[in-house]
Amino acid sequence: MATKGRARLDRQFNRLQRRIPDFAARLLERIRRPEARWIRIPLGLLLVLGGIFSFLPVLGIWMLPLGLLLLALDLVFLQGPVNSTVVRGSRKWSTWSRARRDKKARDN
Repeated sequence: MATKGRARLDRQFNRLQRRIPDFAARLLERIRRPEARWIRIPLGLLLVLGGIFSFLPVLGIWMLPLGLLLLALDLVFLQGPVNSTVVRGSRKWSTWSRARRDKKARDN
């Protein structure tokens, strides 16, 4: 049985999968399967480390939230903070992009 935090996390992943290219969505779907835990945890740790070292040329800050999302699938204590951060970040992004779009419409 999925907990409330896990259900919310699954919704966030589903939303993310709708927004990314098909090949990446299929890969993410495979990584989310329960039997992929042994791949998901090391991958999540590597992404978090890559996000921490985002000042290096190949790595980026995008790696940090993705790594935390993957780790939250298996580490219950991360589900609450990651969920709330993703929801808050999504709201801020929507507000910012809407304001930017409205400003462009006013300027034209």
